[in-house]
Amino acid sequence: MEQQEVLEFGRYAVITLLSLSLPLLMISLGVGLAISLLQTLTQIQEMTITFVPKIIVIFISIFLLMPYMAGKLSAFMDFVANAIINIG
Repeated sequence: MEQQEVLEFGRYAVITLLSLSLPLLMISLGVGLAISLLQTLTQIQEMTITFVPKIIVIFISIFLLMPYMAGKLSAFMDFVANAIINIG
């Protein structure tokens, strides 16, 4: 495997990682921001109140984004399998 192929593989792996994690992180950020705004407006200073809604929304998001994530992982696996076949 040459240096260019390794860099291409690494680049594709990082792009796949970002495309899988970024939607969930953005949803979590939005929910956290909304809850902190609600806490600020109502002056509720409970630290643990942010965790339950975030966990629920993240689980729902994972189930809704499952086809997208499976497609991305399948495309990455096809790329890896083709790279392994081309080595030999």
